[in-house]
Amino acid sequence: MRILIKLGGTLLDDAGSRARLAAEIAALAAQPGYQVVVVHGGGKQMTRFLAERGVESRFVNGLRVSSPEVIDAVLKVFAGSVNAQLVTAFRAAGSRPVGLSGLDAGLVDAEVLHPDLGMVGKPVRSDARLLEVLTRESYLPVIACVAGDAAGAVYNVNADQMAVACAASFRADKLFFLTDVEGVRGASGNILETLTSREALSLIREGVATGGMQAKLEAAISALQTVPMVLIGPGARAGIVTLMLGESSPGTRLIY
Repeated sequence: MRILIKLGGTLLDDAGSRARLAAEIAALAAQPGYQVVVVHGGGKQMTRFLAERGVESRFVNGLRVSSPEVIDAVLKVFAGSVNAQLVTAFRAAGSRPVGLSGLDAGLVDAEVLHPDLGMVGKPVRSDARLLEVLTRESYLPVIACVAGDAAGAVYNVNADQMAVACAASFRADKLFFLTDVEGVRGASGNILETLTSREALSLIREGVATGGMQAKLEAAISALQTVPMVLIGPGARAGIVTLMLGESSPGTRLIY
């Protein structure tokens, strides 16, 4: 069973939360028959890092406009401090983590998504051979949402899109988005237990899902082309990793 887990939101910003999730994911990865890969963002840390340096964060449809100054911060924060904090948390949980980004071995290549967004990248290729080697030897890949290309460019990639690209090339059986919300909310504010691709598109079109949730749903819809099961769940809930493996999991299950 191949599982890709994307971590984001405030889950990464709190040491206690990181330690709990690292322990849960490490326990899953240690079970016979499971190969686990982790992809992470770190947007809140990035916003704080830029604000401390007097750089305003601008977003378009949930994506951070990325100037050369922001790309420098992306490398320092996503591929640097946030990745290192997660790796050390997994190591403390007894796992054998390997910190990576999409730059390593051409794991994820990207191209400019839209000129107005600067160096925000759209994943166009993913080579999972490195993930295959690592997971086969019981290592836990921990991937920051930074991508590149053969010419040496560096791109800021939305972590949800990064997770989809890696999940597709790794041929994941399940993709978990662990976030700081309970799940996807409908127009009335209720958590939707199940959501089809068509219904997810309607939520976006009607303005119910905006910003970060819009980006997450767009990524999930794309993932369903290759990944059999996609779940968006509350990462703050204790035992969430085990719960999401069950038939009736918290959060929202997306189906094609």
